[in-house]
This record gives sequence, C-alpha cells and structure tokens, in this order.
Amino acid sequence: MQSKLWVIREVDPIQRGQLSRDLSISSATAALLLNRGVTNVDQANAWMSPIQTHDPFLIPDMDRAVDRLHRAMRCHEQVCFYGDYDVDGMSATSIYLSFFRTLGAQVRAYVPHRLREGYGLNESAVRTLAKEGVTLLVTSDCGTTSHHEIRLANQLGLDVIVTDHHQTEADMPTALAVMNPHRQDAHYPFHGLCSGGLAYKVAQAYESKYGSGSVPLESLLDLVALATIADVVPLQDENRLFVREGLAQISRGARCGVRALKQVAGISRECTTETIAFKIGPRLNAAGRLDEAIKGVRLLTTESEREAHTLAEDLDRLNQARRDLEGVILEEALAQVESQQLSGGIVLYARGWHLGVVGIVAARIMERFHRPTVVIAVNNDGIGKGSARTVPGFDLYQALAGCRDLLVAFGGHPSAAGVTIQEAQLPAFADRFSTIAEKWARDTQNTPVLHVDSEVRLNEITLTLLREIGTLHPFGAGNPEPTFVVRDLNVLNARVVGEKHLKMTVRQGGSMPFDSIGFGMKSLEDRGLSRHRPIDVACTPELNHWNGYDRIQLRIRDIRAAGCE
Repeated sequence: MQSKLWVIREVDPIQRGQLSRDLSISSATAALLLNRGVTNVDQANAWMSPIQTHDPFLIPDMDRAVDRLHRAMRCHEQVCFYGDYDVDGMSATSIYLSFFRTLGAQVRAYVPHRLREGYGLNESAVRTLAKEGVTLLVTSDCGTTSHHEIRLANQLGLDVIVTDHHQTEADMPTALAVMNPHRQDAHYPFHGLCSGGLAYKVAQAYESKYGSGSVPLESLLDLVALATIADVVPLQDENRLFVREGLAQISRGARCGVRALKQVAGISRECTTETIAFKIGPRLNAAGRLDEAIKGVRLLTTESEREAHTLAEDLDRLNQARRDLEGVILEEALAQVESQQLSGGIVLYARGWHLGVVGIVAARIMERFHRPTVVIAVNNDGIGKGSARTVPGFDLYQALAGCRDLLVAFGGHPSAAGVTIQEAQLPAFADRFSTIAEKWARDTQNTPVLHVDSEVRLNEITLTLLREIGTLHPFGAGNPEPTFVVRDLNVLNARVVGEKHLKMTVRQGGSMPFDSIGFGMKSLEDRGLSRHRPIDVACTPELNHWNGYDRIQLRIRDIRAAGCE
C-alpha cells in the first residue's frame, strides 16, 4: 500500500474558537465547518438546517421543456424517455416515468444496450422510435454531444429534450431544449446536479406551472439519491437535501423495487451513502454492464412485489457474474502493467475484454498505481471502447481533448470519461495520454494525499462530537467524511480479522482504550510497524453497533510510526 502524504487543513484558530463558542460546539466540529467554507454563524445554520432548493426555471430551456411536455400530455402523444445504462440514467428515466405516466400521454422508456448500441442516442433507435409513433424524445444522462442523432430525429418528426450533465462544447445540438447546468450560458446557481437531479427539477417545474400529478414530488427523492450517490457528484448545496431525504426513504423501504434489492443484498439496517455506493448501486449497474439496463428501470418503477423480487434476484446474479468477470480481466490488466515501464498515465487494451467491466477495472488500476488510467476493450471489428478514471487534480476530459485527433469519440467528466478509438491508433494514443499525464505529474505533487480536518486528542472523541458530526451528513464527494489525526497512541493489542483487516485497541496516555479497525490493512508488521512502539493514526470516528451495544470506534484511514512526518 502506497504511503500517503497527510495534509492537515489549516484553519484560523481565532475563527475556530469564535465559531466553537458562538455555536456551542466542539473545537473539532468548528474545524470541520471551516474546512467546508463555513466561517460564521449564519453560514453554519444554513449548512446544518433544512436546505432550500433553487428555482428550476433558472436551468437553461426549462420553460420550453415543460411547455412541450405539457402539450404532449394534453394531446396524448407518444413520449419516450431515453436513458443511459448506468444508475444515474436508470434513475432519471424512472423519475420521468413515475411522474408523467398518469398525466395523459403514452409514456415508455428506452435504454440502449451497452454492447450492441453503445452510449447515448443511436441512429437505429431513433429511426425505430419514430417508426413506432414517438413524437417526443426526452434523454437522461446523454444527448449533449448527439448532434447527428438529434438532427435525424428532427428530420423524422421527433422533438428532442436533452437532460444531461456531461461536459459541453460551445455548440449545442439542435434539440428543442438542452437542460445541462454546464452550458456556458447557464445561470443556475449550482452546477453539481446529476441527471437524476435534473429530471427531478423538471418534475418540480412542471408541477409548479401546470399542477401536480398523482405522484408526490418528495416520493421521487429516493431515486434522486440513488443517482446522486452512484454518479459521485458533489454532496453540496441541494444535493445534500436530496440525498438526506432520499436515504430516509430508502432506509424505510418506501419503494418496493428498492426493498427487494435491499433484501437480496442482505441490507437490514439504516442505509448510508456507502450502502448505495457498494451494495445497491453495483447491483443496479450490473444490469447495464452484462445484460439489459431496462431491467433496472423496471425494478425502480414496478408496483408489483412479485416482479420486484424476481428482478432483484436477477440483478444480484448479474452482479456476482460481474465480479467474477472483473477478477479475470483485472488479473490480465495487471500483467500488462507489470510488463510496461510506467511513466505517466496508464492505457491498457485487449481483444476479448468485456466492455461492461472495463470502467471498474480502470478504477482498480488507478487506485493501485495512483495514475490516470484508461482500459479499453477491442471488438472483432477493431473498434476499441473503454473507460477512463483519474487521480484527484488530473482533468480527464481535458486530457482526452488533447488526444481528440486520435479518437473516434470521447465524452464524460473531469474524473471519469469514455472513449472510442480505432485499434490502429491505440499505441499512439497510449503514448500521448501517458505524456500528458507525465507532464502533469512533473508539475504537481503526485504523491497520494490524505486530507485531514484537524488533530485531536483521543479524549476529545466523544458521543457529543459524533452527534455534532451527524448534523453534517450525508458525506460523499464534495463533503468528505471527517478525518482526524491522533498522535502517540500506544497499541494495547493488535490482530488481523477476516484475513486482511487490522483490529487494534489503542490508548493515548491515560485515556480510555478505544477499539479501531483498518479495513484491508493487514497486520502492523505488514506495514513495517511494531505494536511495541507508538503510532499516529488518521481516522474517522464512528459508532459501532455490536451485541446490542454502541461503542465509539476509530475507522483507520492511514497509520504510521509516531513522529514520522
């Protein structure tokens, strides 16, 4: 495991003390707020109080979109909600279906097959939908770059509304409406909405202008939470409200499809962002990776317990198959890495790799080697399609833009992207991408960094602190879990549990002993440490529920010998 550079965020001690006194909170919690840009009582109250949502009509083209949707409802047109095959696309499509299916139009969903059709709008699907009588096409999580397909749709008599949050170029497609917060002319105050969040804002705008349907808006927030967490958009601004309220619905099983998914995943306790990211999200994504993503939409919109149970079991089987396939490809990818001389970025490719898991493999490689990584599956026609993942600070979208002459197509975000490329161009692309990443690494600090909120004494970690931290939930991208450094800990005992997890009991001076767990850290000796010498830990404090009791536990983020800066 590569050692990390601990960077303790600096805060003004005068501000920290003032905020602590004004809010009657601990010094540690005051540091957390300051690290999130909260510098006074009003900002703190806004952060910890119910969040107000923004006017949806500030999103570009919103008026035009809801007017066209209303006409479609009033005239009983055929409307198709066309979504991407990931959790965000499925959730956004499900929001549209759930809200509009009782308002008068004939609504349906379409999700392209990852292998047969690929990402986004495709010409064949547009022609088929037009032939079947669809007159309004509404995209979710795609469409911003679909210039050709939208022109074709217009020629065939379809109006197109784009709901997307991918990076945009200067030229917009010829759609009736392009609702993307990243548009250069966008004035919406928050740019962090995913497509599920945007679909919710469309429903919100429609209800505001034309009245409510049979589905309460708040009942859709579980779908918004799924999309927001799975797509790793920042948990800031109104996303925090969406996720907080949505997690409460998911925890109590308000939607029968989500209840069934929780059951097959063995989830019985309250759901957190980690529950979505590591248990529910992967099972939904498995449908789009290895089979038909429309199964995910059916699961999220069904009102039949029997259908929900059948679909959830199917997705659970697909997820296990995905894990098996991922393991095989990861092993082959690692063999390629070992045969190369690493310099900047990593580009791996092979025929026979499954397109549905290359994104996960890219993430695994990136985490292991801390380098921007692209993993590409090449089909029998010599066309490579792949996914890219990156380290903090390296903008994938701009890096791929620097390789655009070698690519058939690319798109995505600064932190995750997709590429299409001719097999013959792969060596040149690998060289150029690696060079771009190498230059960036020379110009920046490329050691893995662990950002720490503050240094605390062990006796400062109390139930009161945990309750204060709870007001900052939910945690995720843009609002990371609190991380504290505790120094000079004596190890009372240490052992490995579950084959690779480090379990310790530690004490600082004469403090009470604290349990701690370091997932995947193996033994102290494996990390070059001794249980007989003091250690420093970077950790996140949490409540551990065990045998009917709640105890404070330190979840270790990193560990090193005391005094080893």
